[in-house]
Amino acid sequence: MQYSQLKSKAYTLKDEPDYKANERAMRILCDQLQAKLRDATGEGLAKDVERHLARGQLLARSRLDLILDQDSPFLELLPLAGLNMDGMTLGGSVVGGIGLVNGIECMITANIPTYAGGASNEISVQKSLRLNAIAVENRLPTITFTQSAGANLGQQSRVFHAGGAMFRNLAIKSKLNIPTCCVVFGSSTAGGAYTPGMSDYVIMVKDQAQVFLGGPPLVKMATGEIVNAESLGGATMHSRKSGLADQLALNEIEGIRMAREWVLSLAWEKAGKIPQRVLSNTGVEMPVYDSESILGVVQANIRIPMDAREIIAHLVDGSRFLDFKPLYGTNLITGWAYIYGFHVGIIANDSVFFPEEANKATQFIQLCNMRNAPILFLSNITGFMVGKEYEEAGIIKAGARFINAVSNSCVPHITVVIGASYGAGNYAMSGRAYAPRFLFSWPNSKCSVMGPEQLTGVMEIVIRDAAANAKGNIDEDQLSQRLSVFRNAVNSEQDVYYTSARMLDDGVIDPRQTRDVVGMCLEICYGSEVKGGNFNGVSRM
Repeated sequence: MQYSQLKSKAYTLKDEPDYKANERAMRILCDQLQAKLRDATGEGLAKDVERHLARGQLLARSRLDLILDQDSPFLELLPLAGLNMDGMTLGGSVVGGIGLVNGIECMITANIPTYAGGASNEISVQKSLRLNAIAVENRLPTITFTQSAGANLGQQSRVFHAGGAMFRNLAIKSKLNIPTCCVVFGSSTAGGAYTPGMSDYVIMVKDQAQVFLGGPPLVKMATGEIVNAESLGGATMHSRKSGLADQLALNEIEGIRMAREWVLSLAWEKAGKIPQRVLSNTGVEMPVYDSESILGVVQANIRIPMDAREIIAHLVDGSRFLDFKPLYGTNLITGWAYIYGFHVGIIANDSVFFPEEANKATQFIQLCNMRNAPILFLSNITGFMVGKEYEEAGIIKAGARFINAVSNSCVPHITVVIGASYGAGNYAMSGRAYAPRFLFSWPNSKCSVMGPEQLTGVMEIVIRDAAANAKGNIDEDQLSQRLSVFRNAVNSEQDVYYTSARMLDDGVIDPRQTRDVVGMCLEICYGSEVKGGNFNGVSRM
């Protein structure tokens, strides 16, 4: 079997009007993405930032910069969580991602204290839970920078109930031997106190960090005792008397240095065996086609078909790809390639699924599990084919086998939504509900039960049929207005920034960065053992 070099039209078409127009449209979408990501790096109002800096404290992102190795990549996750959502802060008042600390991949999270004192809102909790899930699944040591006023009391019902899992998860990590370190930089009260309380290792900054379940006002109200914050829960007290702090740092810089030393002391090793090809860098090639040219082959308008092989050619080592069943179920592309030396199975689609595509995918997923090969899903799918002919051909059974395989596959899945992601096609291509290790979206992508025109058309048919059955009349103007409102709502809710704000992906990425992001994710996946397994459960024949 030979890994053949894929041929892309990226260079031969670059002077064609359609290619140029599409490239311009994609650049606009990428520029819009970069603007939103820049907004997400903000840390509150200028007056709050100035007050924080005047206290001699570092900003959350500055703390992150200092903990990372020099020139370490940092894969920020869920940066647009909460975008344009009422009562939520952009990013959920938390920065989180994966980077290298003394050569070890770590999950690093930081409260943003310049947003309402670092108080947790609903998005903060949901984002923290997702970051924890990624850390557990990939067996990543975790460093948490804490400075939090606890729960946002205005959202207490949405924070309190789900938020308790954050502390439970710390206990579970400890049981799983996934180390956790908490560096406390400022006041951390109520729920904020349980993060250091439940972490394996705690560092507190002298004359700055304070940890208590109830602050001085609450203590006075509850007991009548008058006490100041430092003696109640200061870093020195917790280092000398309560024993909550394992180390006392003289300042923030020293606290961060101590956290780096803690990572070094772990003598940490991955549970997964990194392929020799990666360790030796043998055979790792850049794609034949540069990352810039991918913008001309991606379709800014998802209604226009695009050839997924063009995308694969821009992502894989040497643009080499071993096709599996290239003449069968041709709307689905399956095959093997290398990305930064990691062997991966790739499942990509060009159009709607028929039974043949579903059968092909099911067998391919089984083969990837036999080879212990992670699977990269490149999702651009409108769904499974409908109609009498296809129902008789068993489209439901074939689709069920496909979804069964995705559900029970044991190798890591990484999903990138490169266009449409509609209906059961989203499920089959390892959408959010199917728990891929990582899921990213491109800025042109859309995700919904179906497209707004199709969904509105179905709604109209249902309304007209109901009226006919009831022998009633339809007010055409009223129906038109109702359908217009519905269509606009669906169009808004399928937008990539709507779904990313609600954490239905782990981030929106520039198509030109896809190879690097996927390569880093593959490296991270080997933090735990990468091993396929036999499938369980009934699969209809």
